[in-house]
Amino acid sequence: VQLQASGGGFVQAGGSLRLSCVATDRTFEWSGMGWFRQASGKERSFVAAISARGSRTRYADSVKERFTISRDNIKNTVYLQMNRLEPEDTAVYYCAQAYGSDAATAAPRYTDWGQGTLVTVSS
Repeated sequence: VQLQASGGGFVQAGGSLRLSCVATDRTFEWSGMGWFRQASGKERSFVAAISARGSRTRYADSVKERFTISRDNIKNTVYLQMNRLEPEDTAVYYCAQAYGSDAATAAPRYTDWGQGTLVTVSS
């Protein structure tokens, strides 16, 4: 499976960005998808996840009410809408495809990872 993430960039605090991640494999429609992020000098951490049919979503506490994960199984694409961005959201964001259909929060549940897209939020 190849995952291609895009949409990162530079934004001021309070602004918005939408990340996209396109999957090349048909297994996308049966797989949970997630977004993780890694800030400089820190470990990769969970951001958001969505189940295969989109019926369940899960979020890290730090992004609840600000970020929204969604997916389009026709386009094999998962999105992360990020609103009210804060400098603490600055990181490389990775999309990942899970083994199974759940909205998994643990990184070991994910078997395929995209290359990452950098989000920089200025204060």
